[in-house]
Amino acid sequence: MESRSLAEVEKYEMFQERAPRSGHIEVIAGSMFSGKTEELIRRLKRAQIAQLKVMVFKPLTDNRYADNAVVTHDDGRMEARPVASSHEILEAARDVEVVGLDEAQFFDDGIVRVANQLADQGKRVVVAGLDMDYNGVPFGPMPNLMAVAEFVTKVHAICVRSGELAHYSHRLTADANQVMLGDRRTYEPLSRAEFVRERNQTPEA
Repeated sequence: MESRSLAEVEKYEMFQERAPRSGHIEVIAGSMFSGKTEELIRRLKRAQIAQLKVMVFKPLTDNRYADNAVVTHDDGRMEARPVASSHEILEAARDVEVVGLDEAQFFDDGIVRVANQLADQGKRVVVAGLDMDYNGVPFGPMPNLMAVAEFVTKVHAICVRSGELAHYSHRLTADANQVMLGDRRTYEPLSRAEFVRERNQTPEA
């Protein structure tokens, strides 16, 4: 299912490079270490090759690897503008054709309206973000972004315990805050079975 979905997106990208622009929203969703930002960067670089004007935004809070770039866990990167509020994006993206939004789960709820407005203006909006938090609960504005998007791609990591497909981000620390930036030292991807097993072994606070 995943490879077919990505193939469909690639086919549509080729069509977009030849056809008149029409606004739409694409969402790339999954757990940590599933390749969300990598796929975002791939799509945006293809748009640049097609001579389209591209601009990338990320929440100001995401400064793990770089202040002014979106960065994958294996150091792939693309220049990005950090913003404190989703409303800043509308003015900044006025003259671009393709808008990238990374770590969308950390944006405020206004990002849904902003993404819709950008698409209504004829822009292609490519969004990447965690669909669930470390408790397996839908994260921030991501469910609503997925609902309004024309295209949703679910990407998966590999479970570090079973080798099966993983779509849960298990936190390795005792921090109970929903928002906690981290890497492989603080999170691990788990399959459903391993996530349930871990939850059953963890005493309730």
